[in-house]
Amino acid sequence: MKMKESSPSSEPIGQNMIKLISNLCFSVFVFSVLIITAIAITYQPPDPWLQSAPALTKLFTDSRINATFNNDNSILNTGEDLLLISPAAAPPDSRITEAVIQTAEAKLDSACAGEELQTTVNCSDPRVLIAVERFNLRLFKTVVFLEYRVPVNGSKGDECDVFWRFRNKKDKSWRRYRDFRRFQFGFGVNCTYKVVHAGGWHSGVNARPTRTSRPGGRANGGGVEEGINDTIPSGLGERTFRRGRYLYYSRGGDYCKGMNQYMWSFLCGLGEAMYLNRTFVMDLSVCLSGSYNPTTNKDEEGKDFRYYFDFEHLKEAAPIVEEGEFLRDWKKWDRSHKRKLPVKKVGSHKITPMQLKKDRSTVLWRQFDAPEPENYWFRVCEGEAAKYIQRPWHALWKSKRLMNIVSEISGRMDWDFDAVHVVRGEKAKNTQLWPHLDYDTSPDQLLEKVKGMVQPWRNLYIATNEPFYNYFDKLRSQYKVRLVDDYKELWSNTSEWYNETTTLNNGHPVEFDGYMRAEVDTEVLYRAKTRVETFYNLTKDCKDGVFTC
Repeated sequence: MKMKESSPSSEPIGQNMIKLISNLCFSVFVFSVLIITAIAITYQPPDPWLQSAPALTKLFTDSRINATFNNDNSILNTGEDLLLISPAAAPPDSRITEAVIQTAEAKLDSACAGEELQTTVNCSDPRVLIAVERFNLRLFKTVVFLEYRVPVNGSKGDECDVFWRFRNKKDKSWRRYRDFRRFQFGFGVNCTYKVVHAGGWHSGVNARPTRTSRPGGRANGGGVEEGINDTIPSGLGERTFRRGRYLYYSRGGDYCKGMNQYMWSFLCGLGEAMYLNRTFVMDLSVCLSGSYNPTTNKDEEGKDFRYYFDFEHLKEAAPIVEEGEFLRDWKKWDRSHKRKLPVKKVGSHKITPMQLKKDRSTVLWRQFDAPEPENYWFRVCEGEAAKYIQRPWHALWKSKRLMNIVSEISGRMDWDFDAVHVVRGEKAKNTQLWPHLDYDTSPDQLLEKVKGMVQPWRNLYIATNEPFYNYFDKLRSQYKVRLVDDYKELWSNTSEWYNETTTLNNGHPVEFDGYMRAEVDTEVLYRAKTRVETFYNLTKDCKDGVFTC
């Protein structure tokens, strides 16, 4: 019996189906590669911040929270905290290292031969400074020493006071700080000195530079000590003013919002000015949100930008002009010329920076008269503009006066301390979003959790928005606890900070407010050797509420 022959077309149909599916899969793969390549080429990275770009967009545009940051305000970052140091942009950094000390020491060895046995300490002897430099290198592992001055006599014959400049290795900016300490010396072999005892932070008062009559300036002998030059530049002059091009933002809905939103919006305006190659007209008057004053919860107008941020650095990093000086120059021009200054008024944030790129008007005046949230400055940098406007985070640093307080606090703990960040405040009360936070940051739980991460009897700095000073008494049973309130004399009416801010405020005292406290807390926290975080170490609750981890 003959077997039935198979259909000659059945095999080709199966093969054709396999080929068709293979070709389809390959086409999908090629198309996906093309899409990913196009995204990689056109992608603009978001501004550096602690949250993702989508989270920021949601926070700013969600009308339910009035487009403001909804956080605890206990950690406050500026550009120096967010950006990495660029070696190419860094200033010359002449470090005092062991190799530098050995080179200086070698030059002195031959001069020692034949000298009589030392019986008194000569503070001007280079060997005294060498002993101090070597002692400091051994003691302060987290500090980079940049410059020393010739030691001066202390209060006793075997004491010398020494001044030096330094920066902390954990600083992401290139700020320089100063210290001056008193050292007691003994005698070593071969005409050398050895440090017998070292005083605490700023103990070498004879080496402290004396103040001059110039605000923010100091002098030591014939030389002027580096001070804080945050004076407002005077008018530009008629010819210079007319040749300039300016971007002027009128006050918008960001006024009296939280400082995080203020920075986000301010850097949007500054970024647009730099994109348009224009000078940004800057209002130094800041309204401090009531969220930084929990006792009254009232907004405070008339605060000075220079209380919180480094105006001297900003002037060097970006093209700006102070609003009052700008308006005075503008009025002078209009009074003395028949032809008025060319001005283009921009009434909506929907007119993009790209559309204004070729405008030749002397003043581009953005006006924010729409209702919230359409009148927020940062709206200018949304959408397509986000690909072109880069916020200049490098230009915005914390006030040097506040950073000097940070340096003082860290120095008093000899730069050898740990820190814990305890977030409580309104978040601890909101059990719907943070169900475990209150319990997890209770005194008993804090002690148990910190014990597992920090060695007992270490200096422990607590950065917190908890208002009750004695809340951390249980931690004091095993640690040398420090809070910002332990250093109130640094902003008291006898402090350098008080005198300088009073001068800025036309002779009226300035309050050390909640935002300043949070800035100081943030920076001291960052300098700790061990850092314990609330939403990483202390509780399993999500930082932004339930289901946001």
